[in-house]
Amino acid sequence: MPGSDVPDVIAACDAMLPAMVERDPEWAGWCGVLVNVNDLAAVGAAPTALLDAVGARDASFAHRVLTGLRAAADAYGVPVIGGHTQLEVPASLAVTALGRTATPVPAAGGRPGMAVRLTADLGGTWRPGYTGRQWDSTSTRTRAELRAMVGAIGPDAPHRPAAAKDVSMAGVVGTLGMLAEASGTGAVLDVAAVPRPAGAGVADWLTCFPGFALLTADEHGAPAPSAGPATSAVCGELTGATGVALRWPDGEVTEAVAGGVTGLGAGQLLERNT
Repeated sequence: MPGSDVPDVIAACDAMLPAMVERDPEWAGWCGVLVNVNDLAAVGAAPTALLDAVGARDASFAHRVLTGLRAAADAYGVPVIGGHTQLEVPASLAVTALGRTATPVPAAGGRPGMAVRLTADLGGTWRPGYTGRQWDSTSTRTRAELRAMVGAIGPDAPHRPAAAKDVSMAGVVGTLGMLAEASGTGAVLDVAAVPRPAGAGVADWLTCFPGFALLTADEHGAPAPSAGPATSAVCGELTGATGVALRWPDGEVTEAVAGGVTGLGAGQLLERNT
């Protein structure tokens, strides 16, 4: 964190969709912790603290949001050290997480030819009301299991990959596109090799929010992350092209992402600055 007296402090921040907070406040509170802890996990940082900012129509609704947030914080063993609550406003939630690592794992460290690996928790099921969009494995896990997953490439991990990103609402395909974009590469995903729960179809699994899932890029033969109950498999590679292609079991290759996902890759930023 620039300017910090503790040079190995990492910060992450995410806001929940207001419609999700309004519809399912306890789940929104849980996810506020989940997505931030996942962000820290992807850069190899150990989570140390959380802060929240909650907007709610009344104290009762705020309590529901904070109940979910507190449950997740307790599950992961990460303290909530402060925050802000505003009543008589539309539903909203933003959470900031602090973590520590002396050597962050970059999203931009991939190179053409590197193997792409997905490490994902295949336990659980679809969150009620979010079938095909949000997979919930984390709410039934023990603290030891959760900590093992988020520590997969953390400061104490025996091996850390060249690049990593946690799978976000963009799904496996979209997140792989972001990792490739940041690295200045393209990617091919072998659909049949992607770890997938028995209760999820291919299209849903490749595009949903999967709870805990981590995409990494590394040299071929590099060891898999030690991630507790999560399943890990090499399922693609980075290429010298752009975007993301899907390789199907019959060998057919189709385009899934034509180019950059965010417009924030090294190549795009260079073009904007020239």
